[in-house]
Amino acid sequence: MKEGYLGIDVGSISTNLAVVDGQGELLCKKYIRTRGRPVEMMQKGLVELADELDPTVRIRGVGATGSGRQLAGILAGADVVKNEITAHAVAALHVAPDTRTVIEIGGQDSKCIFFRDGMVIDFAMNTVCAAGTGSFLDQQAHRLGIPVNRFGQYALKARRPVKVAGRCTVFAESDMIHKQQMGHRVEDIIAGLCEALVRNYLNNLVKSHELYEPILFQGGVAANEGMRAAFEKLLGKSLIIPPHYEVMGAVGAALLAREEADSGRKTRFRGFEIGRMPYELGGFECEGCSNCCEVMEVRIPQPGGKERLVRWGDRCGKWETGAD
Repeated sequence: MKEGYLGIDVGSISTNLAVVDGQGELLCKKYIRTRGRPVEMMQKGLVELADELDPTVRIRGVGATGSGRQLAGILAGADVVKNEITAHAVAALHVAPDTRTVIEIGGQDSKCIFFRDGMVIDFAMNTVCAAGTGSFLDQQAHRLGIPVNRFGQYALKARRPVKVAGRCTVFAESDMIHKQQMGHRVEDIIAGLCEALVRNYLNNLVKSHELYEPILFQGGVAANEGMRAAFEKLLGKSLIIPPHYEVMGAVGAALLAREEADSGRKTRFRGFEIGRMPYELGGFECEGCSNCCEVMEVRIPQPGGKERLVRWGDRCGKWETGAD
């Protein structure tokens, strides 16, 4: 039997899964649009992984990350649950040990991680402004009638990128419409948008920090050639896009699971069959104090017709119950 380690990254836009071997090499990956159904998409990914993965691979550890990491960790039986900064940093250093900066742009947030001598020394994360994130670029591509996977190609054809207000999604879209009405070429508008969103990223996250090379560009937006070109133009530096840029969070979670497994603890992974197991999700708002915590709960089927009730989300621990 071969050993494998599973990483699950549940985000607002995509749900990503990756399996690495004992040396950290990627064996299999899945990038699936979440579409507001994180449990369903995670289960879909697990079923597809089980079908494609070498049957001789035995999962020895599971890691979960992303905005839905708690949910993923409970349902899959994760051995380690970590935030996105940690997962992306671990994956970046695995790919390029001399990494100094990571630029990561996801579906609804963006991050910048700073390294020195293989250690994270600082980071910045923006979860408030959607300008420059994957969801906003998807929205603009749809509005312009352009497939999002060709958005970057249009930007590279620009002759003279126009100036677009990019500090806010509302202003950016209004400014793009105004530029269209003035008769500017679509390619020039798209290139101008990419540059505006990069300026927004640099102003909100990087600020006074120096971005040292090597710089890795991770996350789904790294597929956008226009964004990469805009970063390189405004920074005057080259960006490295790792081979599996779109699932680096999942790869990092899998690598963290491998580290956890080295401690000798048996994995809590529930098996790939959970991909076909029905779950009942729910939640309520606790009125026990002024915090008014939103408590989430999931009912997990057990042998013999029984079920296990798992709750999380409360600050005081009144309602919280474990998955074990």
